[in-house]
Amino acid sequence: MQLDDRRVRVSELTDEQLAAELKQHGVGLTPFEARRIVELIGHDPTLTELHIFNVEWSEHCSYKSSRATLKEFLPTDAPNVILGPQEDAGIIELCRHKGRRYGVVIAHESHNHPSQVLPREGAATGIGGIVRDVDCMGARVIATGDPLRFGSLQSENVERTRWIVEGVVEGIWQYGNALGVPNLGGDVYFREAFDDNCLVNVVSLGIVAEEDIIHSAAPPEAAQEPYDLILVGKPTDDSGFGGSAFASKVLSEEEQAEDRAAVQVDDPFLKNVLAMRKANEAVREAAKAQGYPIGIKDLGGGGFACGSSEITAAGGFGVDIDLDAVHVGLENLHPETICCAETQERYVLAVPRQFTPEVLRIYNEDWDLPNVYEGACARVVGTFNDTQRYVIRHQGKIVCDAPVEAVTSGISYQREEKPREPQLAEPDFEQPADLAAALLKVLGHENVCSREFIYRAYDTEVQGNAVIRPGEADAGVCAPLEGSRAGVALAMDGNPAYGAISPYWAGANAVVEACRNVAAVGAMPAGLTDCLNYGNPETPTAFWEFREGVKGIADAARQVGLKTHPGQPVPVVSGNVSFYNESATGRAVEPSGIIACVGVMADSSQAVTMQLKHPGDTLYLVGPRYDECGGSAYYQALALGLGANVPHVRWDEQRAAIYGVLDAIDAGLVAACHDISDGGLAVALAEMALGGYARGKLGAEVDLTPLGGDLRADTLLFSESGGFVAEVKAGREAEFEALFAGQPVTPIRIGTVTPESQFRVAGLLSVTIADMAEAWTTGLATRLR
Repeated sequence: MQLDDRRVRVSELTDEQLAAELKQHGVGLTPFEARRIVELIGHDPTLTELHIFNVEWSEHCSYKSSRATLKEFLPTDAPNVILGPQEDAGIIELCRHKGRRYGVVIAHESHNHPSQVLPREGAATGIGGIVRDVDCMGARVIATGDPLRFGSLQSENVERTRWIVEGVVEGIWQYGNALGVPNLGGDVYFREAFDDNCLVNVVSLGIVAEEDIIHSAAPPEAAQEPYDLILVGKPTDDSGFGGSAFASKVLSEEEQAEDRAAVQVDDPFLKNVLAMRKANEAVREAAKAQGYPIGIKDLGGGGFACGSSEITAAGGFGVDIDLDAVHVGLENLHPETICCAETQERYVLAVPRQFTPEVLRIYNEDWDLPNVYEGACARVVGTFNDTQRYVIRHQGKIVCDAPVEAVTSGISYQREEKPREPQLAEPDFEQPADLAAALLKVLGHENVCSREFIYRAYDTEVQGNAVIRPGEADAGVCAPLEGSRAGVALAMDGNPAYGAISPYWAGANAVVEACRNVAAVGAMPAGLTDCLNYGNPETPTAFWEFREGVKGIADAARQVGLKTHPGQPVPVVSGNVSFYNESATGRAVEPSGIIACVGVMADSSQAVTMQLKHPGDTLYLVGPRYDECGGSAYYQALALGLGANVPHVRWDEQRAAIYGVLDAIDAGLVAACHDISDGGLAVALAEMALGGYARGKLGAEVDLTPLGGDLRADTLLFSESGGFVAEVKAGREAEFEALFAGQPVTPIRIGTVTPESQFRVAGLLSVTIADMAEAWTTGLATRLR
């Protein structure tokens, strides 16, 4: 069979001619990369090969600019890691139950560019993709999360921002609710740096017994017996063609109409059948019962080409694919479109040939996919072999013939980095005479106020595992394992204003705040994922920001550490890098390393929320206050600028605070707990009085004189130095304080819970709960309506 004659004569063209030819074909590869392809495959590439390499060598798929940095810095192993970041999702140990070891599966991705140009579709397919990542590991999907970054609600682009917010939220709830997966939490920031590039990061959790894990690789047994490649799901169309390459370029308003074609189209109802109604599980169970090792990989970025090549390369095999066997939804599709379109709700499976008829029957007859969605089905599209080559045939011609390793990992860069020039200063201003009014301004600011306007449409109760819901505490908590009280907590963090001051401390604070968040409900920080959202890596200052952010994340993960294994890090088990979050004008997003932290707890019924519980209980501050209002909500609310004194993490203090709070909750000493972050101590106390739904009736009487020092009152109130406020049960104070004896941090009594609906700080402010509720609950709703 001959090689397809639709080729680009790379070896015959000058760089200038080649660049023009690549652009004409919609390929984002550089002339250098095109010539590198020729070196690796031994011939001028066919158009299909060119498009396959275009998506597989994109930043989104290849990590060609970030791979070396991630490997250099991030701690990815620890005693509780079942599977690190080499597949679609990571897995950390949850518990042992009925003789089986169970793990929490976690994946973290971005869908930034698609959500900027088509917000609903971009966000919906982001949720769809992250759920597939967890499902294909053999896990039952139990939750999603959504850290979001949008443009300012006070800039000239406010109407566009409102449209994007509305579409993104709609996409998340429409897809997640239809799928039957609860939303466990998220976070949201609004800043002008995201006017042209919103960030839509998505997280998904699952649960799986260790022996039931399915890997995204053709099993070793494929060397001893014939294995087939099966494609299952929607018929392939042209939706999302070039999506991964689109996610790896700078956004341009002039090209937005063209870019919309690169956004995928979702179908949560077909996904519901495949993942949630357990068609995929039926195949896994049948394979397990008959002793057949199988591999499963979802088709997301890069489409069929990515999934089929990576499941092959991961197993160390070759594959021979017949594109004519692929079920398609449109006539006369070019082979490159069949290979690289990112049609949603699809998987590839590697199964023994003797098991193939049963797999096809389960999907096509038992679960009746052709009648769930027109043209959906499962089909054999290829066979594995020992050649280690990636061969694709179409209509009597070979359209791709390349070493599979060249396709999946054939390119890497070490980019130039250059520190940016600091131009930062603290604002020079008088302390406000009315600190109560200042507090109400901060509570009503878009980056502090209640997020209920966003998450109220999300289904948080489906599956019936919810323990703590979004808004009720610093982390969501669920109890996903039937017959066990083991709990899973999830928190997501990453303050972009800190990134504008120091990418390093932004990364470090994101990790430590996420760890504090899960600790505040009583869960031990057990694992991390990172979604690293930065500008153009070809710009030296942007690449420096990226590396600084990764260093901060890595240092924090090591310094906080696993409480149960001293000296071991909180491992980073999965993640994503999203570069080119930049507009054609050259404006990039603020450096945004967004962290998701999974916490585990033996008894989820012991989880605590942030709302004040009992009059007469004592309020403790755990964590000193420092002059650290740089990037703060206080400066933002009072229009004082960015500032310079970003919160630094004192490792020993923060570790002691996290571990001490965990011990106190475990001992039953704590009635309520809240971490100190956006808005500082004053906002933490106010939110504890309000509760997650602003229905709180209890107040607080606070005195800050025990803190001592020479900080101004407004700095004490609004500094965002990390820490906790804990409501300790009356009569248990001595036990609480004893837990911190000899530690680098000492809890300080700062007040009591009162029956009056009033928040007072002696000599500084007094404000009613009703006034705080009005500011906090209307801040976002009034700006987004």
